[in-house]
Amino acid sequence: MSNNNKDSRFLETTLAFLLGAVTGAILGLLFAPTSGRELRERISTSAAKTGEKIKEGYGKIAEEAGKGLQTIKKKTREGVEVIKGYVEKKKAKEAEEE
Repeated sequence: MSNNNKDSRFLETTLAFLLGAVTGAILGLLFAPTSGRELRERISTSAAKTGEKIKEGYGKIAEEAGKGLQTIKKKTREGVEVIKGYVEKKKAKEAEEE
């Protein structure tokens, strides 16, 4: 499996988990027998906690994306160097044949 597929599946899984957690928290609060004021406080607290979890998840995803970008840059530089070396050898060989 390619690295892009793994990254894509990780992102999809993380987002699905976060969406499920938010949905479950909201449904749990709505069906719990509490007063309106207490329910609003619980929703507010739950929303704040969920927001923090989303920020953490986003931070991890952004960090992984940054690592992937660095890897792409490195591999691109390496590829360019290989191509330059090949072109130089080809030029040298053609110069010898003339």
